[in-house]
Amino acid sequence: MSEPLMCYCTCPDAAVARRIAEVLVEEGVAACVNLVPGLVSVYRWQGTVEAADEVLLLAKTDRAHYPALEAAIRREHPYELPEVVAVCIAAGSPQYLEWLHASLI
Repeated sequence: MSEPLMCYCTCPDAAVARRIAEVLVEEGVAACVNLVPGLVSVYRWQGTVEAADEVLLLAKTDRAHYPALEAAIRREHPYELPEVVAVCIAAGSPQYLEWLHASLI
């Protein structure tokens, strides 16, 4: 099985986050996507410190599906440079990880 990943992506609002989450699951590049509202991001953009209310997406996928997941986010996301970051899932419930892999297309 391909290495499981947790992918992070911030979105400007709940509607955008929901649309992207549904696309990722429908296209089979994420097994599950959690939407976490109430996030405040502080970042530097074009030389200025900015702050924005955002919704965080937590998408569960694997290394084999990551390129398609990133491409789908870039296609659907309104930001010029969307945050797409993946970290390895070092351990997890064997049954959950089996479900994760079985849910990807």
